[in-house]
Amino acid sequence: MSAIKSIRSIAPLLDRILVQRIKPEAKTATGIFLPDSAVKELNEAKVLAVGPGAYDREGKRVAPSVQPGDKVLIPQFGGSPLKVGEEEYSLFRDHELLAKINE
Repeated sequence: MSAIKSIRSIAPLLDRILVQRIKPEAKTATGIFLPDSAVKELNEAKVLAVGPGAYDREGKRVAPSVQPGDKVLIPQFGGSPLKVGEEEYSLFRDHELLAKINE
């Protein structure tokens, strides 16, 4: 049993970013439902929480490159997985994120 009751109780440290992978659509644009085996996992995630940033060599804090609510591209593998209830989340370091998606 996990000690984590809610994802809101997670506060990332330093340059860590808490994300949740965006689930792909299970239905096509024309309304056809796809089986789970045909739905490919996306590398897109929504940023839920951001740490305050890491320190540089001079001891100054370097702010993370993303904010809560941003959409990002994440690596297919890596990060530290977290499971709260039935939901899955991941913690990545800021430099591990591949890109920010501007919409």
